[in-house]
Amino acid sequence: MKAIQLNEFGGIEHLVQVTPPQPVPLENELLVQVKAVSINPVDVKTRAGKGMSGRLKEYMPLILGWDISGTIAAVGNQVKDFVAGDEVFGMVNFPGHGKAYAEYVTTPAAHVTRKPVNIDHPEAAAATLAALTAWEALTQRAKIQPGQSVLIHAGAGGVGHYAVQMARHLGAHVIATSSSANKDFIRSLGAHHHVDYTRERFEDTVHDVDFVLDTMGGETLERSVAVVKPGGTLISIPTAVPPHVVDLARAKNANAYFFLVQSNGDGMRQVAQWLEAGIVKSHVSHIFPFDEMGKAHLQLETGRTKGKIVVTV
Repeated sequence: MKAIQLNEFGGIEHLVQVTPPQPVPLENELLVQVKAVSINPVDVKTRAGKGMSGRLKEYMPLILGWDISGTIAAVGNQVKDFVAGDEVFGMVNFPGHGKAYAEYVTTPAAHVTRKPVNIDHPEAAAATLAALTAWEALTQRAKIQPGQSVLIHAGAGGVGHYAVQMARHLGAHVIATSSSANKDFIRSLGAHHHVDYTRERFEDTVHDVDFVLDTMGGETLERSVAVVKPGGTLISIPTAVPPHVVDLARAKNANAYFFLVQSNGDGMRQVAQWLEAGIVKSHVSHIFPFDEMGKAHLQLETGRTKGKIVVTV
C-alpha cells in the first residue's frame, strides 16, 4: 500500500511517500481502505515538531493524520456493528498514533461511524476532528441552551464553520469573527452577527456572552475574557489557557479552560445525523491528490483557508 511517512520533524520535505505493509486489524478493529483524509492545524504543528510531536516522537519515522473516510476492507472477529463494504468515517486514535496518511488504516470500531449516503468521502473526512471538537465544546462542555449567546472566533475556519452551524441549530444567538472577505460565508452558515476583526475590536461590540469558543489563542484568548458574562464559559482549543487568564476569568465568576478532543464514536454518530439531515454541512475549499500532501500542509499554514482541506487517496 502507499503511505506518507514523516522521517523527521520539520518542513514538508520530510513528508515522503513510502510503501509499508498493509496493516492487519486486531479483534476490535476495522481495516479501512481510505478514500479521503482531512488535514488539521494539529497535523501541521506536529509535522513541524510541536502539536502531538512529544507524544509521537517514539514512533519516528511515523505516519501522521487522524481524519479518514473510506470503505471497510476487513473486520476483527469481535466487531459486531460493521461488515466489509460499509462506508465509514471518523477520527482515528486521537491523540495517539492515527496513521491516517495511508491507503489502508486500522481503527478501533468504536472510533468511527457510518458515512451518510448524501455526502461524499471528502465531505465526510472533513467532518471529523474539527466537527467533533465543535460538537464537544458546544454540547458537552458549554452545554448550550436555546436563547444563549455564543461568540465563535475564526468562524470561517475548520472548527469555526462547524461551530457556527451547530450553535445556530442549538438555538443560540451566534456571533462570529472573520475578515470582511468571509462575511457572506459566515452569514450563510447561520451567524446572526458578524465582526470583522480587521476593522474593529470584537470587545467593542460584543458584550456579556454565555460562551466564547476561541480557535486563535494568544491575545485573542485574553481579550475574550472581557466579553464573557459572569457565570459564562471561555474555551480555548489551540493551546492551554495561561494561569493569568484563568485568574481573570475567575475574578468575574467565569470559567476559562482548554480541552483536547478525543476519538469518540458517540460524537461521530451525532455529527453523522446532523450531516444526513442537512443541519451541518462541510465546506471543503481545497482538495489535493495524495502525492501533494506537502502542498496541503502549506495551504493550511497560510491561515487563510475557508472551511477544510482534504487529501484524496
